[in-house]
This record gives sequence, C-alpha cells and structure tokens, in this order.
Amino acid sequence: MEVIFILIAVSLILAVSFLFLFFRAMKDGQFDDDYTPSVRILFENQPKKSKKDQPKKTKSYE
Repeated sequence: MEVIFILIAVSLILAVSFLFLFFRAMKDGQFDDDYTPSVRILFENQPKKSKKDQPKKTKSYE
C-alpha cells in the first residue's frame, strides 16, 4: 500500500514538470512557425469547384 502512494507522488511530480516545460517552450516560441508563411506564396492553390460548376451526372441505359 505504501508503494502506491510513492507512485502517485512520483507521477504527479512528473506531470507537473512536463506541464512546466511545455509552458516554458510555448513562452520561448518553440512552436512558432516562421518558415511556412514565407514559402506559402510559392505554391499554387487550385480553386475549388462548386457543385453548380460540375456537369450533371446522367444515367446511361445501355
């Protein structure tokens, strides 16, 4: 029974430390994407066709 209290304490310490490290990385800008916006202009986006632009499907009875 004593082991479970030790395991709970250790897991709580680990969880709090990972949470602290995550917030520190967010504050330092670790997850900011500076590269993608600069190369986004190089890729051509194809406009999506709406349903009214597509030809109607007809059933063929052969």
